[in-house]
Amino acid sequence: MAGLGAWNLARAALIILLLPRSLEQCGHISLSAPIVRLGDPITASCTISQNCSRLDSESHIVWKLEAELQPGERQQYLPNGTLQSTITLPHLNRSRALLSCCLHWGNSLQILDQAELQAGYPPATPHNLSCLMNLTTNSLTCQWEPGPNTHLSTNFTLKSFKSRGNCQSREDSIPDCVPEDGQSHCSIPRKHLQLYQNMGIWVQAKNALGTSVSPKLCLVPMDVVKLEPPTLWALGPSPEVAPPQPGCLRLRWETWKPSLHIDQKCELRHQPLLGEASWDLVGALPSRTLQYELCGLLPSTAYALQMRCTRWRLPGHWSNWSPSLELTTTQRAPTVRMDTWWRQRQLDPRTVDVQLFWQPVPLEEDSGQIQGYLVSLRPSDQAGADPMLCNTTELNCTFQLPSEAREVILEAYNTAGTSHPTPVVFLESGGPPLGRLHTMARDPHSLWVGWEPPSPQPRGYVIEWGLGPPSPSGSPKMWRMEHNGSIAGTLLQENIRPFQLYEITVTPLYQDTKGPSQHIYAYSQEMAPSHGPELHLRHIGKTWAQLEWAPEAPELGRSPLTHYTIFWTNAQDRSFSTVLNASSHSFVLRGLEPSSLYHVHLMAASQAWATNSTSLTLMTLALEESELHILLGLFGLLVLLICLCGATQLCCRPSRKNPLWPSVPDPAHSSLGSWVPTITTEDTFQLPSLRDSSMPPITKITVLEEEEKKPGPWESNDSSGTCGLPSLVQAYVLQGDPRVPRIQPQPQSGTSDQVLYVQVLGSPTGPRPGHYLRCDSTQPLLGGLTPSPKSYENLWFQTSPLGTPEPLVPNPEDDCIFEPLFDFPLLQGLRVSGVEGLGGF
Repeated sequence: MAGLGAWNLARAALIILLLPRSLEQCGHISLSAPIVRLGDPITASCTISQNCSRLDSESHIVWKLEAELQPGERQQYLPNGTLQSTITLPHLNRSRALLSCCLHWGNSLQILDQAELQAGYPPATPHNLSCLMNLTTNSLTCQWEPGPNTHLSTNFTLKSFKSRGNCQSREDSIPDCVPEDGQSHCSIPRKHLQLYQNMGIWVQAKNALGTSVSPKLCLVPMDVVKLEPPTLWALGPSPEVAPPQPGCLRLRWETWKPSLHIDQKCELRHQPLLGEASWDLVGALPSRTLQYELCGLLPSTAYALQMRCTRWRLPGHWSNWSPSLELTTTQRAPTVRMDTWWRQRQLDPRTVDVQLFWQPVPLEEDSGQIQGYLVSLRPSDQAGADPMLCNTTELNCTFQLPSEAREVILEAYNTAGTSHPTPVVFLESGGPPLGRLHTMARDPHSLWVGWEPPSPQPRGYVIEWGLGPPSPSGSPKMWRMEHNGSIAGTLLQENIRPFQLYEITVTPLYQDTKGPSQHIYAYSQEMAPSHGPELHLRHIGKTWAQLEWAPEAPELGRSPLTHYTIFWTNAQDRSFSTVLNASSHSFVLRGLEPSSLYHVHLMAASQAWATNSTSLTLMTLALEESELHILLGLFGLLVLLICLCGATQLCCRPSRKNPLWPSVPDPAHSSLGSWVPTITTEDTFQLPSLRDSSMPPITKITVLEEEEKKPGPWESNDSSGTCGLPSLVQAYVLQGDPRVPRIQPQPQSGTSDQVLYVQVLGSPTGPRPGHYLRCDSTQPLLGGLTPSPKSYENLWFQTSPLGTPEPLVPNPEDDCIFEPLFDFPLLQGLRVSGVEGLGGF
């Protein structure tokens, strides 16, 4: 901070030197306070003397804070002729800033004066004051925490005094201790100390905004003494002292010389060099002994050891930890159990070749390091022991024995001794065999081997596995001993690789014998078939083709086939497929098109992979000429049958027939009752206007259709033209004279042609001839209007008793025409039944 202030002052001096001579001593800045609390306001004024050559009535003072222009509050001329401007900064949020008073000089802004503004905080109270008596430097060193930054230059002073009591009264003052800049510790020399007298100590912090002091600390210098750590050494072997036990270390240390007169207690900690184990602490060790034997460690293991000390029975501080000492524990004899297995081969009647295998199983976590193995006929510690059969660092050994030998001794050893002897008894095969041996692959790197435990239950099993044939006979094999005779399987995970054939052997072990070994071969993962079967065409037709193939022989290490898939594609690139089981050797493709090209291939699949076989291209046979004629004939018959069925349906349904031609009954072969629809009582109407003496009564009026129809565009809505008949009858009464030719009205679209209908009139009692009533109708009975015949064309009708036809005289008041029956040609030959009184009909 002091450096920054000096730089700002140097910069201001440089600016003043660069000012024109006419502006020297023109302006001056006055501050309300040079240092304020951060965030507080500050006021400054700039005064320009009257002898300034550039001062005129229009001069204006400009303020700048660093590079930012600031608006001045007011500007005024004082009575003495000087110009003064004042500015107030409401919140000074910078710890240091340069305030400039400027005046326009030509086209530039000239600085008349500058002032440095400072802002910060009062010093915080120092805390965590602590002191240590260092016998190496022979001084009392105290340290503290100064608190947060004040942004101002703050001075710390360590103050102290001597006292006889509890530091309540001062006896002698001690010179102040001032630390270097930026440091928060200070040391009081030994010449100003009384080692066994109380001292009052505190820290004072001071800056431009205030002063603060820490709480007082009352202490005796020797009560806060911190010793230097001791120096560790390894305790060498001595003829008077027995060597250390396995897992033990012997060490000694030397205390710091200036502290030889001080009673001390020490702590020891140790940690293995290898691994990530934490430090283990050993309790207080008396310093007077200067040596120690540390036990309970792992044998043959390197350790790092450290020690620290403090005053004994008096207050004091622990020293730092000493530099590490690295030592290695002694070994112990191996404590292991040996699992053994063997193979024997008879060389001659007197000699047997034995290959012995073993696996050490630690009995404790700290079982000792093994340096080698010994195989002998008797233990090595017995007197007169035979020469060693094997002394090896491997886990197997081959040697020869007499045929009568049934046992050898196996031991593990290191520099500390040998393990407990393990007798190896060569058992004879005489026990029951396993029930069933089977395997299953769990994944490409493991195999599960299972069996059915025999009866009686064995005491254990020996499982061997290795590469099967055609591997070399000398290839190594793995083996394992299972001591639980009740298990029915185990998982093999060591040295298992995919696509390899393994030979697995399981042998049950009994108390005094062993069972026969059983073998099985297995793969942890099999490969796909090397190639698929070759596809052949056996027979082919116009719409089918028979394929066949010969299954491939099973291959060792190849997964057996599970199914076949046949694919075939036509010339339009449409693909088809079907799946067959592995026992299929042929297949017939059906539904093919004649004279078409097909591409066929066969895919053989297993649980591991799928393999494509050879492809086959075939063409179906073409149709013969006779077959083509037969097909064309059948097609023509089918078309003809469809046409007949359509015509029959069209002719038989009235809704389809009437639009083509009207339905006209044959009058010569029918009667009114046979072709007129059934009538009801509501359909029969009496015509009272016709029951007079001059005209016969109407026998019956039949309504052919009872539907209400809307009148056509040519029909009149006037009811006077129907002779006053009921509405159901009016639709069937012809208006006008049939003998008078008239123009046929043209039917509108959507309606049928006009057809003439009649109704027979007659008297059941009178002898007068029958008449008919003819009316207009829109019913589709006739295709056109037939003119009425002449009187001589209907002579076959019966006449009146007078022998002459008697026409019905029409009433001049209506338009209905009543004519004789023989005047309508459709009634010729019509037999009317049920009207007995119609004598002339």
